[in-house]
Amino acid sequence: MTDLSRYDDWLAWLRRQGEEDPDVLVVWIGGSAATGGWDEWSDLDIDLLCTTGTHDATCDRLMSRIRADFDVDHVWEVPREVWPDGRQCFVNLQHRPGLLEEPTLIIDLHLSSLSDEHTRIDVRRHGTPIVLHDPEGLVELQHDDEQQLRAAITTAVEQVRQRRGTGEWLVNRAIARGHDAEAVDLYLRFALGPVVRLLRVEHCPWRHDYGLRYLDEDLPADVAARVAGLVPGPDLRTRSAACFAWLDELLET
Repeated sequence: MTDLSRYDDWLAWLRRQGEEDPDVLVVWIGGSAATGGWDEWSDLDIDLLCTTGTHDATCDRLMSRIRADFDVDHVWEVPREVWPDGRQCFVNLQHRPGLLEEPTLIIDLHLSSLSDEHTRIDVRRHGTPIVLHDPEGLVELQHDDEQQLRAAITTAVEQVRQRRGTGEWLVNRAIARGHDAEAVDLYLRFALGPVVRLLRVEHCPWRHDYGLRYLDEDLPADVAARVAGLVPGPDLRTRSAACFAWLDELLET
């Protein structure tokens, strides 16, 4: 069983919203709590279905309650156009969770208007949801449409095939010119990324579009290790710290 105890106050709060707010129809926990890989640095992925057409009002209402009921440090709200029928906010309860000095306390709150698309969950892709509130039994564990999945995979593989020659030229040209930052970006997009896409098609087609996430869970150990050996830079943690420090300087100007 996944140990969600550090989020117990949130689980109780979410159940209460389901009981008290008529527009909160379904609440479940997804992400690594459902798929595997949960640890002390995991955020709490919350999926919430609300009355159709009320996602904006419901999100605003819940965010007001969250700010009143919890000690919120800051919130990242994903641009609204990303989810035409929903909203997504990352609620940070710590000032610098990225320092990893204590167990993470971040809430990934994703609201969607009720629809058949959002009530159907493919457990191969999303794991088995931990349902907190669903009095009408709206959540259905159902595989995604196989024809649509195969069509998406066919298109993706064909793009990998067509871009192969151009991609190698883009990467190696940047390397030859000494444009290191551009070379790394192009390498991830046109070399390592496509390799991982094809590996996912072979080993976990239902998550063929998950990129470099969850490789240890989705690929055989020897394959995941080989991919890890192709990741650029042996001192990524040091570079990450320097990069975010620079980002802070730029944000202050």
